[in-house]
Amino acid sequence: MAPLGFRIQTELGVIAMRFHAAAAPQTTSYIAALIKSGAYNGKTFYRSDFVIQCGLHPAECPVPNLTVNETNLAPKIGNSRGKAAVAHWDVPDCGNSEFFINLQANPHLDEAYGGYCVFAEVADKNSYTTVDKIAKAIASGAQQTIKINSMVID
Repeated sequence: MAPLGFRIQTELGVIAMRFHAAAAPQTTSYIAALIKSGAYNGKTFYRSDFVIQCGLHPAECPVPNLTVNETNLAPKIGNSRGKAAVAHWDVPDCGNSEFFINLQANPHLDEAYGGYCVFAEVADKNSYTTVDKIAKAIASGAQQTIKINSMVID
């Protein structure tokens, strides 16, 4: 049985996320395995523009890259505010441990470079507040990174 979601405990608060296993079963399993291994613990959110992004750089990732980009498999979920998607380079790259949370509707990410696969979404209002705090802190230059204390499967 696929996990239902995960929690990201940061220095600015908690982000509860719900997986979309029906839309991205392999991606969900991949990210869940990384979370269970503790790979994200102590890492950071380091980007804030139209997304906030976190993860391990490819050289640090304890598992191989994803082998499939599930973006265009049914049911397709778009990159709208609060949706989390796997970051990747150009086609045929399908992604690694890096993922981002959309701060706004980003429909161009549904098609660019084969699409960015949505695998989860922000689960509640308090979590959106934390996402926005992270975005503001990094974008304003108040902090360059926001520490992820832990990620755990719910």
